[in-house]
Amino acid sequence: MSVQSGGKTVWRLGKLAVSAHVLIVALLLVTPLGAQDTVRVGITYQPGVRPGLVVLPAPGLDSIQAIVARDLDFSDRFEVIALTQPPPGASGGQTTPLNYAFYRALGATLAVELAPASGDFVRMRLYDLAAERVGGEVTLALERSGVGESRMAVHGLSDEIVRRATGQSGIAATRILFLNHEDKRIWRVDSDGAGLVPVSPAGLAVMSAVWSPDGSRIAYSQFSRDGGKPIVLQTLGTGTRAVLPIGATKQNITPAFSPDGRSLLYAGMSEAGTALYVLNAQDLCCVERLTTGRFAENFSPAYSPDGRRVVFVSTRAGGQQIYSMAADGTDQELLVPFDYGETGNSNAPEWSPDGTSIAFHREVNRAPQVWIFDLAARRPRQLTSSGRNEDPSWGPDSRHLVFVSDRTGRRQLFVVDTETNRVRQIMTPSSARLPAWSRTLLRSH
Repeated sequence: MSVQSGGKTVWRLGKLAVSAHVLIVALLLVTPLGAQDTVRVGITYQPGVRPGLVVLPAPGLDSIQAIVARDLDFSDRFEVIALTQPPPGASGGQTTPLNYAFYRALGATLAVELAPASGDFVRMRLYDLAAERVGGEVTLALERSGVGESRMAVHGLSDEIVRRATGQSGIAATRILFLNHEDKRIWRVDSDGAGLVPVSPAGLAVMSAVWSPDGSRIAYSQFSRDGGKPIVLQTLGTGTRAVLPIGATKQNITPAFSPDGRSLLYAGMSEAGTALYVLNAQDLCCVERLTTGRFAENFSPAYSPDGRRVVFVSTRAGGQQIYSMAADGTDQELLVPFDYGETGNSNAPEWSPDGTSIAFHREVNRAPQVWIFDLAARRPRQLTSSGRNEDPSWGPDSRHLVFVSDRTGRRQLFVVDTETNRVRQIMTPSSARLPAWSRTLLRSH
């Protein structure tokens, strides 16, 4: 819960007790705040403009300070300025009151201050350096080591700083699923590349994992000894697994949850082709076929954010093209056509959380590259060009994408900022495939 005290917001976060196979979802989302709690002077967010920000030294909170500074850098919303010297008259890393002129001279517009509070609480203050005032303050219970599962709460603090400063959503309190080539298991990793943990059971080969909207479950295809590929629904908090009813199809791939988590789309393979099916993901019943699939392949479905439409790949006209349809299977139409001039087959479409774009990969000169299709302009834009780049998945801010690339010699995860094309690598134990980025993993508790 949150408590208002003297105009300040206090967060009380429940203690975290999760195993390596359990996803944190029982944290606290920030409560709505008044206008006085959001810094606006001089830093109204504009694409391509990054205000300078400094994370002040935090004696006794070095690990937390390092995580927050890295998160804010990875948000690509700020120019994070590293301190090479303390301000004049600094004691314990900073001055009291804050030396506004010193940090402005470094090019900073904002400053973040982290300090120990009573007990196991930590206080964060966000300073508007131009107006020389505190723009917002929160106090929260936080493990000060900044290690293990407690890192997720720190990521939540980073996202709150992004929200207060820019009005935009953050990507720090999220995780990414991917298929690890060496053990054929699904692993997950924090958005900053830490916290690598296997999720699916050892000894089972799986593929195509996706998150449920609330982050409590994942679905994936499992390779069975009889040659089948059932869809498995796994609850992360308990490890419980359920094989979904698949009707007449024996091999089933590319599952996708609806935005409300009630339905699950997937592609079912048969001798006549591959068709799209939907089932009730809550009651595990009621399979319904949405496409004919006769002598054509229809796969890789993904819902729109409002759940009303679906994008998918189909070979019904020859090459792999991206189509869209209503969620009930009606109103099917070609969305991103095959380009017979310069590029080839398209695959792995995913709708951005803000509903404006479709990310996918398409062959260019026999190598897959990541593209974005602007739905309003009806125009594709190539995002990558170096190496083989495929399987993009959107972050919750509709600005960042995670994808797989072999540009460093083996397939690894990379995150790209679609506004600036800045790219960073996420290291995995071996070659990685098929990433899926979660929505924010914090919720009211």
